[in-house]
Amino acid sequence: MIKTNPFTGTDNDRAAIWDMLVARDIKAYCEADWSQVAEDFVEDEFYAINANKSDNPAAWTFAFSSLADYQEEWLRQAKVAQETVYSEPLEPAVHAATTLNDISIENGRAIARKQFCGSIQRADGGADELLWQSLYYLKHTDAGWKICGFTGYLPYSA
Repeated sequence: MIKTNPFTGTDNDRAAIWDMLVARDIKAYCEADWSQVAEDFVEDEFYAINANKSDNPAAWTFAFSSLADYQEEWLRQAKVAQETVYSEPLEPAVHAATTLNDISIENGRAIARKQFCGSIQRADGGADELLWQSLYYLKHTDAGWKICGFTGYLPYSA
């Protein structure tokens, strides 16, 4: 089932961030279509950290120093997902595993905690496990909320 935005009608800023980080991101990923999310970033400020599923910051690594590097990896992963035969529809399965309830906003900046907890069943009998969380760093611009960066693959336990 495709989730609905829990902030619609109650908080326009959080609703816009949720739409960007959940609805639009999942749809674009499942369709391997970067153009759907390309305008969601502050390109000249973007960077990302990979926490490597460790709670020890000493184990974290610099994942992407540019949006172009992130786009390349995002597309690679999205294409792998498209080439995988799943025994369930991909987009609803990713939605089922995704939660975004915590968004802190202060002075035109935001931190959003997106959690992944679930699995997507493959036709070969295996499953792709999703068990991590990411912190997204956002900025309100004249064009709306944009992603400046994130720390991804932080450990998460349900």
